[in-house]
Amino acid sequence: MEAEIFDLVVAGGRLANGAAVDLGIASGTITTIVPAGTLSEEPRVELDGALILPGLIDGHIHLDKTLLGLPWIPHVPGASVRERLQAEKALRRSLPKPMVARARRLVELVVTRGTLALRSHVDIDQEIKLAHLEALLRLREEMKEVIDIQLVAFPQSGVTSVAGAAYLLDAALAAGADLLGGLDPAGIDGDIEGQLDILFRLAAKHGVGLDIHLHDPGELGAYELRRIAERTRASGLGGKVAVSHAFALGAISDAAFGATADALASADVAIMTNGPGAEPRPPVTRLAAAGVTVFAGSDNIRDAWSPYGNGDMLERARHIGYLNGLKTDAELEFALDLVTGNAARVLAFGDCRLVEGGRADLIAVAAANAAEAVAASPPRQVVIKAGRIVARNGQIVTY
Repeated sequence: MEAEIFDLVVAGGRLANGAAVDLGIASGTITTIVPAGTLSEEPRVELDGALILPGLIDGHIHLDKTLLGLPWIPHVPGASVRERLQAEKALRRSLPKPMVARARRLVELVVTRGTLALRSHVDIDQEIKLAHLEALLRLREEMKEVIDIQLVAFPQSGVTSVAGAAYLLDAALAAGADLLGGLDPAGIDGDIEGQLDILFRLAAKHGVGLDIHLHDPGELGAYELRRIAERTRASGLGGKVAVSHAFALGAISDAAFGATADALASADVAIMTNGPGAEPRPPVTRLAAAGVTVFAGSDNIRDAWSPYGNGDMLERARHIGYLNGLKTDAELEFALDLVTGNAARVLAFGDCRLVEGGRADLIAVAAANAAEAVAASPPRQVVIKAGRIVARNGQIVTY
C-alpha cells in the first residue's frame, strides 16, 4: 500500500473533544485524523498541544466603510439612522482614495485573527453606483487563496424612496453581487410592502438570497420580521434569507416574541447579531430554542458608524456570550457556533466540522477546550486556509 501524500501535516494538536491528534491535509481537505505522533511527513506545523478549532466566519461586515489605515477620525454622532447616513456620506466625500486599500487592510486583519470566510455588505447608491462593488469583486479575486468573501448589494440610502435604486440593485446582482440587501422598509422608505416587493422580485430574478438590515424598533420591527418570514415562505427562499440586527426582538412582549420567532423558524429565516451595546438585542438562546438559526458578525469596524471593532470573531463570540449571560461550557460552545457552524450554514459555506473529508480551514489557540477559547479569546497561533498556512502569531503570510 502506497504511503499517503500530504500537502501539510498539522501535528500534535487537540480537538475540542480532548483528543490529541495529527491531521493530514491534501488538496484543501482533511484526509486523515490519527493519534498525535503518528504522522512524520513534511511539510508540517507543530502545535504542541494547542487547541484546533474550525476557521471563524464573520457573517456581517462592511469592508467598504472602514477607516483603518487613516489617522484617527473622531466619531460624528447622529440621533437616527437617517442622520448617521448623512454624516457618513459627508465623511465619505472627504476621504482619500482608493477605498479598496482600506478594505484590503481590514481583510488582512481579520485573517490574522482566524476569519476565513465573511459576508460583506457593500453600499450601492446614486453617488457610489457600483464602484465599491466592482472594487471588492477584484479584491475578492486577489485574496481568494486566504479567505472566502461573499458580497451583498446594500441599498444604504433606501429602495423605494431613492430614484433608480432598484435599477442599481439589479445591475449590482448582474455584476456579481452574491446576495441582495435591504434596510428598514418602514424607517427608511416608509413603505414596507413596496421595499419588500422590489427585494423579493430581484432575488427571484437573479436566484439569490437576501440579507436585510432591520433597525426598526418594537412592534413595528416585529411586524416587519413576520412579513419578511411570510414572503420568504411564499417565495420558496427558506434558508436563503437573513435579517441583520433585528433589534425589535429584544424589546417586545413575550407573546409578540413567540409569534415572531415561530414565524422566522417556520420560514427558515436566520437572524444575525453583533451583540450591540446600547440597543436592544436579539435574545440568542430564546431564538435558538424556538428553532431560529442565529449567527454573528462584527458589523462596523473603525468607520463612520462606530469607532470600535477589531475583526476578532472569537472576541465577538465572547462579547455576545457576556451580554446574553452565557456561562456554562455548553453555552459558550453555543457562542462559538454563532461564528462557526451556524454562520457556515447561513452563508452556505458547507460543513465546517474538523472531520476526515472536511474542509481544511482551521485555527490553533492556547486553550483547554472550546469554552475556554470563547471565554479567553486567545491569540491565533496558526491560521490555515484550505490546507495552507495563511497567518502565524498575528502576521499574515504573503498571498
